[in-house]
Amino acid sequence: MIENQKIRPAAVIGPLGEPLTLDSLPPRDTRRWVVRRKAEVVAAVNGGLLTIDEACERYDLTIEEFAAWQRAVDRSGMQGLRVTRLQHYRDLYERQQKY
Repeated sequence: MIENQKIRPAAVIGPLGEPLTLDSLPPRDTRRWVVRRKAEVVAAVNGGLLTIDEACERYDLTIEEFAAWQRAVDRSGMQGLRVTRLQHYRDLYERQQKY
């Protein structure tokens, strides 16, 4: 029965190197998503603190929106989450894929 148990860490390492716990994550009613908050949610999911479904439900996100955040972090780090530079990083990634 051990494989059915969900073992979650009490804390994970956040994007800035600080420990993240469920209590230190952005508030549930967050509407203004700055880069740091997005990166914290992605780090929480990647570290096993939350599942993708829990994060989407908690923050009223779609799976596609969260997946876009995760791709941006994987491709360009925290800077990839900046809305003002989204097109730049997307174009850069597409050019890199051609060569």
